[in-house]
Amino acid sequence: MFCNCQSLKELNLSNYNTKSVTNMSYMFCTCPLLKQLNLSSFNTYNVINMSSMFGDNSSLKEIKLLKFNTRNTTDMSYMFFNFTSLK
Repeated sequence: MFCNCQSLKELNLSNYNTKSVTNMSYMFCTCPLLKQLNLSSFNTYNVINMSSMFGDNSSLKEIKLLKFNTRNTTDMSYMFFNFTSLK
């Protein structure tokens, strides 16, 4: 969805409805200017695939995943691939 957004610096996803989403693979991958993400409002109960969701984000320092539910997730491969700045 936001993958390979080379100039993306910030996102407000507080009103984003993810209740029916089953695939979040590559959702935020390769966004080199993105430094933080707040996904606390994401409903991830139905998500099966999160592979490479945040992959290749060397500038991403903070991800808020307060309510992330991975109970039904079967693929999280490379979810945090190539992270060098995450605290």
